[in-house]
Amino acid sequence: MQSAVAGFSLGLSLILAIGAQNAFVLRQGLRRQHVFAIALTCAVSDAVLIVAGVAGFGALIETMPALGAAMRWGGAAFLFFYGARAFWAAWRGGEVLEAGQGTGSLRAALLTCLALTWLNPHVYLDTVVLLGSVSAQYAAWPFGTGAVVASFAFFFALGYGARLLAPVFARPMAWRVLDALVGAIMWAIAATLVSG
Repeated sequence: MQSAVAGFSLGLSLILAIGAQNAFVLRQGLRRQHVFAIALTCAVSDAVLIVAGVAGFGALIETMPALGAAMRWGGAAFLFFYGARAFWAAWRGGEVLEAGQGTGSLRAALLTCLALTWLNPHVYLDTVVLLGSVSAQYAAWPFGTGAVVASFAFFFALGYGARLLAPVFARPMAWRVLDALVGAIMWAIAATLVSG
């Protein structure tokens, strides 16, 4: 039980930081678009990466510098592009949250979600390398299970809890601020990746 609690606590602390993936889940939750599918996709992706880390994949990534560099530059390019899109949306403005609003296909949302998850090197560092290495200090599988439970709890709470902010996002300026913040987060993460 101690290992599961440690895994849950560390997993939750790593996931709480607002990043590309969390910002996307929040946005989908605010718009009430494909929330279940997006939260499930994020949580299952995290679970796969956590299991890979606990099973020892983190050591493989550490021994292959070329793989790490490719992940870093590819992730930075993707985050820069996504951040630019967010800044464009903030500059353009005009979006409001209306009851029952639902535009955008499930396929497009899932592809964006998968890209934000699997093309982000920080996800690998947090889930595979960090959680994988820390799990060696505990009973590995209970630790990993705790981290997976934290991931599921967080993404579903974020996706569905975003509805509590709906009154705020009924105003166009709130969307512009959110998009600007998302763009800044994406570019900040991209900058840290490039600076190494």
